[in-house]
Amino acid sequence: MITGKPLPITKRMVWNAYKQVRGNGKGAGVDGQSLAEFEQDMENNLYKLWNRLASESYFPPAERRMEIPKSGSG
Repeated sequence: MITGKPLPITKRMVWNAYKQVRGNGKGAGVDGQSLAEFEQDMENNLYKLWNRLASESYFPPAERRMEIPKSGSG
């Protein structure tokens, strides 16, 4: 039986993911928190996120579903 995580989550991975989101100018996530709100306590928020990911206690909320209107065929 194999135990453990397939890929350890490092602080560098969380930092790089944050930079990608920040660089893309993305808005609030499914939790409704904006980047500006996140950045008010960024160091602590990034640490908490890394800690929860690394300990496998982070469970993201369900995705937001949005219908995209298309012209022509349904």
